[in-house]
Amino acid sequence: MAVLELQEISVPGREQPRLERVSLRIEAGERVALLGPSGAGKSTLLAVANGLLQPQSGRVLWNDAPRARSERARRRQQARIGTLWQDLRLIEELSVQQNLNSGCLARWGWPRAVLNLLLPLDSEACAQALRRVDLSPELLDQPVAELSGGQRQRVAIARLLRQEPLLLLADEPLASLDPRLARELLQLLLEQASAPRALLLSLHRPDLLAGFDRVIGVRQGRVQFDEPAAAVDSAAIQALYAGTAAAASP
Repeated sequence: MAVLELQEISVPGREQPRLERVSLRIEAGERVALLGPSGAGKSTLLAVANGLLQPQSGRVLWNDAPRARSERARRRQQARIGTLWQDLRLIEELSVQQNLNSGCLARWGWPRAVLNLLLPLDSEACAQALRRVDLSPELLDQPVAELSGGQRQRVAIARLLRQEPLLLLADEPLASLDPRLARELLQLLLEQASAPRALLLSLHRPDLLAGFDRVIGVRQGRVQFDEPAAAVDSAAIQALYAGTAAAASP
């Protein structure tokens, strides 16, 4: 079963299309890297994939089902899609536990969401999520504002685990990290993407492709290639980035 399928997706832009007739299919258990230069359309593609952006044309399927018509059904669909943004989107003033539980809000509803601001809910589930990203449960009561950069990255991943999504999306989450931390966090994400889950991760570093099953190269809103990771060579990378800042070979 396809966790995500995009069929002939197009999104207009000011000077050129942000996406033009993009089609792809991601199966459960797949770890897919989305590669391309800045402005290629990677963030737009992820916004379409998680339902935040409606394409001008084309069709989006989640778990072989189209976008639901009712608001309630759409919330259920989107609860199974988790996104790790580059800026993490953690709430600084809230505790680690409250931030972790925010991953459950789509399926909890507003009454329990408000309760999360007042009481420490589901402490053991939150502790388990922290352990899975190698953080101590002792951090649960700590405000996010007091965490280090590496701890924040891990809390954001733990929030995804609390959400229990089938589709994991990540928009260049490694861009501002030092090489060691980038590789550690990438490995954590790859480990979470076993079936029935799947991972689609945007990045601009070809040297981090090890561990992915497939690589989709995007340039000027179009898919340039969609290949097994082992088949992507330096020539394909150079063509993808031609005319832009040089990229390292995979």
